[in-house]
This record gives sequence, C-alpha cells and structure tokens, in this order.
Amino acid sequence: MSRGIALSVMASCLFAVMYYYTSLLAPLDGEEIFGWRMLLTLPCVTLFMLITRDWPLVTGLLARIRQSPALLLGLCGTSALMGVQLWLFLWAPLHGRSLEVSLGYFLLPLTMVLTGRLVYGERLSRLQKVAVCFAMAGVGHELFQHGSFAWETLLVAGGYPIYFVLRKRLRTDHLGGLWADMCLLMPAALYFVIKGPLNANDLASHPQLYGLIPLLGAISALALISYVLASRMLAFSLFGLLSYVEPVLLVIVALILGESIAQDQWLTYLPIWLAVVVLVLEGVRHLLRQRRRPV
Repeated sequence: MSRGIALSVMASCLFAVMYYYTSLLAPLDGEEIFGWRMLLTLPCVTLFMLITRDWPLVTGLLARIRQSPALLLGLCGTSALMGVQLWLFLWAPLHGRSLEVSLGYFLLPLTMVLTGRLVYGERLSRLQKVAVCFAMAGVGHELFQHGSFAWETLLVAGGYPIYFVLRKRLRTDHLGGLWADMCLLMPAALYFVIKGPLNANDLASHPQLYGLIPLLGAISALALISYVLASRMLAFSLFGLLSYVEPVLLVIVALILGESIAQDQWLTYLPIWLAVVVLVLEGVRHLLRQRRRPV
C-alpha cells in the first residue's frame, strides 16, 4: 500500500510540475504544447501497455469497432472531451487562468458525487449531503457576485463527469479506451505542432527547448503511468482521497505564477474547500471501518 500511496502522490506532484512547466516553454503557445505532449506521451503509454500485457484491451476494442462501426463515433466524442481538458490544463497557466482551472478540480469530486446520484441513482451519505451544502454555498456566492462561474471552472467540473459517463456507457473505461482516445487526438496534435508559432529562429534563440520539449513528454508519461499503477495498487476509496492532493498543488502553482485570490472570491473558495475537507473525512472514516472489519 505504501508504494501505491507514493506513486499517487508522485503523479499529483508531476501533474503540478507540468502545470508550472508550461511557463518555461515560451514562445510555444498552449495548442503547440498540447500537440507535443500528445505526440510524445502516446508512444510511452503504448510501451507501458505492452510491458504490462494490457495490449489485448486495445485489440479487443478494435474488434468491437469492426463489429459495430458506430462505436467509433462514440470514441470520437470521448477523445474530443479528453482533448479539450488536456489542452485547457496546459493553456490556463499561460493565460493567468490557473486558479479558475484549479477551482474546477476542487469542484470535480462534488460534481462526480452528484452525477452518481442523478445518473446512476446512487444514494448520498450524510457527510456527502453536508459537502454538497457547503459547495452550494460557494456556488451561490459566485453566482451572486458574478452571475456565473468562469468558463474554465465549468468546463473542468462539468466536462469530466460527461466524459466518464460516456466512457462507461461505451464500455471503454479502461486503458484500451484511454489509448484509443489519445490515438484519435494524434491528427489534431500533429496539426498544432506543424502550424504552431515555433520556427527555426525561435529554436536558435531558445536552444533550451531542445531539452525542455522531450522532457515534457517524459513528465507527462511518467505522471500518467504513476497514476495508473497507483489506481491498481490502492483501494478505490484511498485512491480517491489522494486525488485531492493535485488541486491543492495546482493552487500553489497558480500563486507561484503570480495569480492571487481576490477578496470577493474567498467566500467562493472557502465553502468549496470545506466541502472537500468533509469528503476527505468521509473517506478516512470509510477506510477506518474497512480496517476494523473482520477478515
């Protein structure tokens, strides 16, 4: 278990490093960074699946597509949803929108809880209801102050649940489905790299990019592989708890990059952070119950 915890924390740290890393890649824009990340990560994920003998998940999915070509349309949908999220993750730090994205990641566990209730009829526990009330207070304040949330926050908090629900309905919620989503993003990734602003003069004036760009792929692949390995080693509840490490680190990165939380935003952030604390407490209580349960 300790190895799984270490891998999960390492994955969160690496995702946070990648969040900051984009600021070092000037003059690349968000689209070109996204393109390089996809082009460099997919081969690493493919190699990982071959080593861990997960490649039959891909061949099985390809067989399903041959039997039912309409499945490819669904995969195009999940691929597009994932691509938008990965692009936003790299675009936000370059445009001073890191806090808005990190708030979306804080809201994500709550929107996932509500999705489970609305889509799958899952019952909310008492603490989950308390967490939802805290989150609604933060949401209400934001709506009162500004009339709506930032689009980046809504895209993260609302987009991921749609992505996960669609993957589950397509029965592609496994590594093979993730590989297919990434593979379908390759044309867009290649387009962004070819059409990006980077040219020979930029490389001559920024020679560090020769090392920084390949390192981006290595960080991305290592983060993803660590995340997958941790998910296999840890109980689902503990793995879910550790996922809260990432948005905390993203806020820290946003503050390092010079962003700040405005005074009128604290009443939005604090209730949502309290909601996350309540969910963490519930997870800890669940883990303690599991340990006390006789084998």
